[in-house]
Amino acid sequence: MRLRTIALATLMLVMLSVPAAHASPDQVSVMMDDDQLLYRSDNIRGRTLVQMRSLGVDVVRATVLWKTVAEGASLTNKEISRLKGDKLKQRARKQRARFKAKDPRTYPTRNWDRYDNLVKDAAKFGLRVYFTITGPGPSYAHRKAPPSQRSNAGTYKPFPTRFRDFVQAVGRRYSGNSRDENGVKRRLPRVSLWSIWNEPNQPGWLTPQYEKRDGQVVPAAPALYRKLYQAGVQGLQRSGHNLTADGIFIGETASLGSDQQGARNGMRPAPFLRELLCLKADGSSYAGPDAARRDCDDFAKSGPLKATAFAHHPYTKKVAPTKAPANPDEITIANVGTLGPLLDTLSAQSGGKIPSGMPIVLTEFGYESNPPDPRNGISYARQAQFNQLAEFLAYNEPRVQATTHFLLRDVAPLKRYPKGSRLYWFTYQSGLVTNAGRSKPAVFAYALPLVVFPAGEGIVGFWGQLRFRPNGAQDIAVLMWRPNAKTRWTQIGEPAPTSPRGYFNGTVPLPGVGGEYRAVYVNPGNGKITHSSLPTTL
Repeated sequence: MRLRTIALATLMLVMLSVPAAHASPDQVSVMMDDDQLLYRSDNIRGRTLVQMRSLGVDVVRATVLWKTVAEGASLTNKEISRLKGDKLKQRARKQRARFKAKDPRTYPTRNWDRYDNLVKDAAKFGLRVYFTITGPGPSYAHRKAPPSQRSNAGTYKPFPTRFRDFVQAVGRRYSGNSRDENGVKRRLPRVSLWSIWNEPNQPGWLTPQYEKRDGQVVPAAPALYRKLYQAGVQGLQRSGHNLTADGIFIGETASLGSDQQGARNGMRPAPFLRELLCLKADGSSYAGPDAARRDCDDFAKSGPLKATAFAHHPYTKKVAPTKAPANPDEITIANVGTLGPLLDTLSAQSGGKIPSGMPIVLTEFGYESNPPDPRNGISYARQAQFNQLAEFLAYNEPRVQATTHFLLRDVAPLKRYPKGSRLYWFTYQSGLVTNAGRSKPAVFAYALPLVVFPAGEGIVGFWGQLRFRPNGAQDIAVLMWRPNAKTRWTQIGEPAPTSPRGYFNGTVPLPGVGGEYRAVYVNPGNGKITHSSLPTTL
């Protein structure tokens, strides 16, 4: 199909599109899929990176799990006694004797391989890597959980100093000065994007969330995270990273929470942040015994929490991205515009214990689909629609500098549990492709999203992105319309130039009642359409 001829001069005329009012004109596209990038074969990792790059991903996020990197690094006598054979036991004792938590060379070499291979391959394909260093940790990383919290053994009260040493080891490994022990022993690429701990306001990552201290139930996770974050930043700084040359993100908070106040009841992000800074709900600071129960003297010992951005996971679960959460202390994509002002208010109320004006990076988001998941999923069409709308909402928030899609490929269900049960579907099916590799509509919506909306009497607004195109390309997008599925598409309005990351937007006169819209990319060499968005309606 051909469009009317567009002069090359038009293509070169404007590089930047006019952004929507008060919008962030260029957001970084991030994607996360640990299963495909870290825990599968070399071939799968390579194919995954190629596919992500072809879709327009700029950065890949991955979790560096303390437990995984430290596996077998320093086993206890009890753990060694469980090993089969004297050779394995002797090897474990030698490994423990040589182990120094700060030195990446003293960890079992094989434990680094998955991360080494990711940073090497990502560099080869022109992608940046963003590491979240997090628990759960090995047995020596945590205080021993009481019998009532045995299920929390892997997340219970991590030792901040031991976490600092681990972060220092990771930072040294990916400082740009370490060599890979495998192959030709070249220097490993430097990683310069970091965050400390994943979802500290959720019990799957950090416990207890609440505990009784001096006869009162108080939030425990904020104080734990405060110590872990300070220790993590120290570890990065000691390994050659800093807040000037590197991105170091605080938060990685989950969007939702619970009214219950138990060890395994997640905290909503707003009260979690207040408690992190030792603030009451009215904005005043805790003092006396209340401050002591929350370890608020941390700030006197270590100073304010320093970061280059705040990371957040604005999930809505199954509801539309425009539906605000019932509790305003929860922060989803629908009310993510409240997060920046909240952070600034808390900064002012706390006397600068967290930076004011921090950029926001949305570092995990997606909708699960049905099929395959009948419990948590929405239809393919709605998944694609909601993903696009969520991106549009994020784009119109000036503080938001990056958005992250989770996942590329659905994860297989846990077949050891009864089919259809909650645990069977405990894994995520938010992929752009199925576990078998079949494309969902969401994959096309990711490569070329489009949102159209009423922009006034007789006017249609549109927004989208040629994400699949190279950054900096001087492109145009063409908006088209048809009255119904049986009629031909016709161009409406003038071609829209794209920003350096492929964003485009504008308005056109309403072409008719109802109908469908789509955006297309036209090869300037031959005038043919090579990519099209999914059809959408007002």
